[in-house]
Amino acid sequence: MANNIENVLEEHLLRATKMVEDQVDAELHRLETLDDDELDTIRAKRLEQMKKQNAQKQDWLAQGHGSYSEVADEKDFFQVTKKSHRVVCHFFRDSTFRCKIVDKHLTELAPKHVETRFIKINVEKARFLVDKLKVKMLPTIIAIKDSKTVDRIIGFDELGGTDEFSNEMMEWRIARSEVISYSGNIYEPPTAESKKAIHFAARKTIRSQDDDFSDDDY
Repeated sequence: MANNIENVLEEHLLRATKMVEDQVDAELHRLETLDDDELDTIRAKRLEQMKKQNAQKQDWLAQGHGSYSEVADEKDFFQVTKKSHRVVCHFFRDSTFRCKIVDKHLTELAPKHVETRFIKINVEKARFLVDKLKVKMLPTIIAIKDSKTVDRIIGFDELGGTDEFSNEMMEWRIARSEVISYSGNIYEPPTAESKKAIHFAARKTIRSQDDDFSDDDY
């Protein structure tokens, strides 16, 4: 019985592999038999696509994408979220040490993800936002899409529960909010060590309502 099932699965796998190979062969044959006019059409479409992508990039850069910057107040915050489709905002305070750690990572990630605006706002200058978004602990990172909050990262528990997490870990966690383009696996942290750390951090969060990971409750 087991052998029969194995044979059936193997047959299905061979058929699927043959189908993919046939599709690849057909596409290669099509490309090989294209005439000059068809090749020129493909090149023109590709060039037009590249021009559009470059124009979009220049538009993003003109709006402040590609760098990590502080907005002066709540008015500026709302202007940013209105102009940019995707925004990552760090709620910080100068006296909070771990906010400086976040600053370091976001400064390095912003140029890599020009499709998203990276900003920070001082909680002392944003009382209304702090209350409205229920920011209770620093640092807090809020992901915004189409002027709506879609996710938040509070403290470092979801980054491995340590101050020593990597840029890749921060990038992965932000990618799970679907506010940056990401080619990796959003369902798995970038390293095995991170997976273990997140497992322990999740247990820690349950018991840390009063004795929090960060001592910077706002």
